[in-house]
Amino acid sequence: MRRLLCQIILLLALAAKLSAAKQPNIIVFLVDDYDKYETSVYGGEVLTPNLERMAREGITFDNAHVTSTVCTPSRYTFLTGRYAGSSHYSEYLTLFPPGQQALPGFNVGLEPDNMNIGAILADNGYATGFVGKFHVGPSLSDLAFRRKYGLHEVQKNTPFTEKLNRQQFDNEKRFRQAVKDYGFTWAKNIYWDNTKAPFQSHNPEWTVAAAVEFIQSHKDRPFYLHYCTTLLHGPNGAWHKSLSRPEVTGEGIIKEPLSAMPARSSVMKRIGKAGLSSNEAGYLWMDDSLGVILDKLDELNLSDNTVVLFIADHGSGNKGSLYKTKGTEVPCIMRWPKGMKSGVRSNELIQNTDFVPTWFELTGIVAPARYRVDGVSIKALFRKPHAPVREYVYSEIGAARSIKTKDHSYIALRYTEGQVAGVREKSKRHLKSMTGLSGGVSRSIASHPHAYTGNQLYDLKDDPQAQQNLAALQRHAGTLKRMRKLMIEELGKFSRRPYGEFFTGGNSIAGGSYDDVFEALRKSASDKKKKK
Repeated sequence: MRRLLCQIILLLALAAKLSAAKQPNIIVFLVDDYDKYETSVYGGEVLTPNLERMAREGITFDNAHVTSTVCTPSRYTFLTGRYAGSSHYSEYLTLFPPGQQALPGFNVGLEPDNMNIGAILADNGYATGFVGKFHVGPSLSDLAFRRKYGLHEVQKNTPFTEKLNRQQFDNEKRFRQAVKDYGFTWAKNIYWDNTKAPFQSHNPEWTVAAAVEFIQSHKDRPFYLHYCTTLLHGPNGAWHKSLSRPEVTGEGIIKEPLSAMPARSSVMKRIGKAGLSSNEAGYLWMDDSLGVILDKLDELNLSDNTVVLFIADHGSGNKGSLYKTKGTEVPCIMRWPKGMKSGVRSNELIQNTDFVPTWFELTGIVAPARYRVDGVSIKALFRKPHAPVREYVYSEIGAARSIKTKDHSYIALRYTEGQVAGVREKSKRHLKSMTGLSGGVSRSIASHPHAYTGNQLYDLKDDPQAQQNLAALQRHAGTLKRMRKLMIEELGKFSRRPYGEFFTGGNSIAGGSYDDVFEALRKSASDKKKKK
């Protein structure tokens, strides 16, 4: 009897092991500020051979979008599967209590209840690792946060000293613990937010070394790796400058440069051989780091059952707006030899809320009942890449909201009572925030004549650059009505969140009553541009 019982236990253990082996590994390779054309897969005149490899071996998504177009809210969504506007982060709720129109932007962050992908997968047996740029936690200016982790308040743009270097080193180690407290089982080489002088340099060798270590250390169990490179944030010149500073990392200036990637000197040699300039250096440098990860998977015989997602947190040219081109639309390539087609392109709409529910479905893990997800699984596209999984995508930033179908884009801009009053009172604080990255328009004012307009409707097929606003034209009234109906449908999913005339109440104001505010913002944005 005892022998039979032992055999049963062994069989159950073997079955559990085989079941776990079927669960895929998942790597999210998240790039910063990256427009679609900045990869050769999407027609860019750059060197990105590893992205071309991924495209050959997986699916290239031609209609992938993010729901917010600045770092923090977008990264929040990648980690949770929720809209930034669904956040119950304390700062967000303090600024915008339920019943008030909210202005999602840099004011969201991961919640302490750990309803995020790293924590849920970890609770179900996965090793979950985080490497690179975090940017979804409290600011270093938060005294309570500093005290909790014993952090040094490192001011930006301060002169380098050995003491400062040590403080940077200490902080990075404590950031690792902070990430683990959000539910990840492993964290290393963390940039808590954007890099700041005197440590303002990219160092993909530093982050990819940690990624390789994580993969190597967890090769015998299912793992999830959230890898966030700092590239390609900042102007092109910053990338080239960073190449000459190999000792600058997120833990300060180290004594010896790392050698986790092809030699830095080879970047410019290959760029020159291809007839390109230093302006294109960052693209190849980033691509090299992706290649190291792909090669490591090959070396460990993990490639076949590892899902690799390459995607950007948002576009760059229209950052902070809800326009499609160089805004919500991002490069997106996925590879999973065991479970998806290869060498195909899909034009089906997807958005970054959709990845977390996809990971749940692929792993067979059921999220807790209280876990809110705003996306849909896109697993069906892995075998049927031309069968729609959603009719439209939704986006939000500041006072702007957007609905996009394959054919049209509708953008609504509805300011709150406080914003309207602030502009009319010529408040510098309001003018700065409403023309800034989280205002809803941001960089698009330079290239979009109708950016500060309450209702905008664009034909994405005839006018992909969104230059001709069709919202006021009678012949497009039917399309406008349909798009507004979809907007109402999506906004209705938020609890106690008014928005303009779509859902009235609180601090919201119906559109069409403050054209003077739009005009003042146009002038303020224009004046700001002239000063630069």
